[in-house]
Amino acid sequence: SRPYTPMKGAFSNVWFDRYKICNDVPEHIESIDSMCRGLTDLINDEVKNGIAKNRILIGGFSMGGGMAMHLAYRFHQDLAGVFALSSFLNKDSAVYQALKRNENALPELFQCHGTADELVLYSWGEETNKMLKSLGVSASLHTFPNLSHELNRTEIEKLKSWIVKKLPVEAPKAN
Repeated sequence: SRPYTPMKGAFSNVWFDRYKICNDVPEHIESIDSMCRGLTDLINDEVKNGIAKNRILIGGFSMGGGMAMHLAYRFHQDLAGVFALSSFLNKDSAVYQALKRNENALPELFQCHGTADELVLYSWGEETNKMLKSLGVSASLHTFPNLSHELNRTEIEKLKSWIVKKLPVEAPKAN
């Protein structure tokens, strides 16, 4: 729980603060980077426990997808992939700045968005997808007509198929 500016500073369970729910304002980079540090600790714990980074996917819904894009494309470009559902990055995102300087292979992005989303506009998700593609990310955008700011079964099934394709079951290791 943290103070959330769009709610007049009231405490809310959000990944990071925003100055406004809009894609043409600056990012609240301090709160984004603070969360990235905490999530990096979780990734590092998985690696210490024997999970290879190329077997780790990160993602989320709404702000969770935005958080995942920051985490992967700014700090963990060796992950298996990223999913972002009903999510966006601000027009002048730190992600775009980092990718302009990048020469490494990047995690694939699986993105879904409903055309009737009134909280996170479809055009914001579409713009994010186009910008990431222009910066070298292999990105797909799955559009869901008439879907608001919510998930649906078809979207979850598409995500599941993508995850299974990205992370096939590994054969047991021979001793």
